[in-house]
This record gives sequence, C-alpha cells and structure tokens, in this order.
Amino acid sequence: MTALSTRAKLVVATASAVLLGAVAAGYAAVAAEPTPPPTTAAGAAAVTLEPGPRLLTVTDRRVSSVSLADPSGPRTVSTRECLRVYAAGGIGVCLGPETAWSYQLVVLDAALGATRTFAIPGLPNRARVSASGRMVSWTTFVGGDSYTSSGFSTRTGILDTRTGVPVMSLEHFAVTRDGRPYRSADVNYWGVTFAADDNLFYATMSTGGKRYLVRGDFAARTVETVKENVECPSLSPDGRRIAFKEAIDADPAKGWRLSVLDLATMRVTATAETASVDDQPAWLDDATLAYTLRQSDGRPDVWAVPADATGAPRLLVPGAESPSPLI
Repeated sequence: MTALSTRAKLVVATASAVLLGAVAAGYAAVAAEPTPPPTTAAGAAAVTLEPGPRLLTVTDRRVSSVSLADPSGPRTVSTRECLRVYAAGGIGVCLGPETAWSYQLVVLDAALGATRTFAIPGLPNRARVSASGRMVSWTTFVGGDSYTSSGFSTRTGILDTRTGVPVMSLEHFAVTRDGRPYRSADVNYWGVTFAADDNLFYATMSTGGKRYLVRGDFAARTVETVKENVECPSLSPDGRRIAFKEAIDADPAKGWRLSVLDLATMRVTATAETASVDDQPAWLDDATLAYTLRQSDGRPDVWAVPADATGAPRLLVPGAESPSPLI
C-alpha cells in the first residue's frame, strides 16, 4: 500500500484526539436536519433481527443489513433511525434521537418494533446485547466528547429485559481494584460485553488516569479489575478471548491498536490492523473481527481483520458503521 492510500489517510485521520469530538458534535448538529429517505436493495425483504448469515449496520443513520457472503453488495435499509445499533438472539438495541437535541434507548424486537423506550443522557457511543438477547447495555458521553479528553465523562447502563429494570449507571457498583475495595469520584465506565450466562460481563473502567478491564457480576452489583490498558472489550463467542482497543504506549492521544487478550494466559496479541481503531470491535466468528474506521471527512466504513495477527485488514461494508453479526 502506498503512503497516499485510503488506509494511510485513515491512520492519519484517527490518530488525533479530534475524532470522537467531531463525530459527537456531528451527531448533535445533524439531528435537526432532514434524514435522507432510506433505500432498499431491489427485491430485498425488510430488515430483520432474526439470526441468519447477515451483518447488521447503520447506514446514513438507518438500521441496515447486508449478506455476510457479499457484505459490499446490495444492502437493505430500514426506516429505523439509530446512531448505534446491536442485536443478538432476535433482540436489538438502538441508540437514536428522541428530539433534535436529546437521545433515547429503544429495545427492538425482531421486526425492529419498539418494545421498550427510555431517555438516555448525553451522546450515544456504545451499545451491546447479550447472546441470548436478555441483557442490553449502552454508553453515552455526558461530559467532554472524546476518550482522549482529560475532562471526558461517560454514563454506562445495563437493562435486564426479563425483569424490565434498568441500572442507569454502573458507577453505583462496588469496585475491587488490585484485590482491595476501591472508591473514587472519578470512576467512569464504557463498552460493556456480556458472557453467555447473562450475569458475567466485562467493561472498561477509568480512574486515577488509568484504564482497566473489569469483570462484573450483574446480580451482585460488583466489578473487579483484571488488566490495565484495555478499552472497549468484546468477548469472543467461545468466551476465551477479548478483542479491544489498546492505547499506544498507554496514551489514548497516540491512538489505539486493535488487539486480542487471551483470558487464560493474559497474553495480548496485536492484530494486523495498524490504523487507530476507536471502536468496540465485534466478532464475526471465533476468528474474525469487524470494526468501524472513519475517513478523513468522517464518513465511516466497516472493516474486518483476523483476530490472530495473521492476514490483512479488508474493507467489509463501505459507508456503514456499528457492525453486529446476526449469526
């Protein structure tokens, strides 16, 4: 690849602290603007969250899907407006506009119908659903606008769709750091990922200028630190590894390297993706990661790369973001 390639431009565009601030500001700025009408591939059925060989994404702020066999080919675009989307087990979560300047969380059924809606503070940033569809999580920026900003603040919550009771902020959970009880007013969380039992979860916790992978017990309302410099974790389908973004030299201002942590050995393997990935990756299967990269003008594309440091990144879905496999 040459120095003037699109991928090189992506590296430059994402290496600075400006990116998420620009994106977050863009969300608010365009919320009041008319959204282009959705387009649907000729002869395509409506977007559905039923399991199948498809990839769910957001295209021009609309929930869309493409075939995993031909992800750059025709896509089906719905009328459901979301900034972030994720789905599993036939259940989805959509973080989208409530008004021109406020946002809401919508729990979706398989046909994209709303089954639960409530307001969320701040700018939508991360969303996840457990494999069974029972547990839903979300993260928003409520102060500052970037993970590289010293003044940023996030709000992360979890909803148990079976009980219908949301935990609006993980900041109320008891923390154990390095084996000892810990309390601090600066604790922030983001990027939840769920284990198969719908109780164990992982997330990022920041405090004291450090970022930790934490393991949480939802029923007990507790978290404990596992490892430093692990952000936006994504648990593999086999439950053995976590894909994440690792701050270069532990400094988010230098960008992030898409990496994989083996939970048994705590060994970290950097993937072949060398662009700065500011996203919570998704596992397409036990061997492949999908993630969003933005072009220099902010337009998103979904890329894929092997999880084991082999191969090379490939463009998966142009003009899309927030990937979620439905298989």
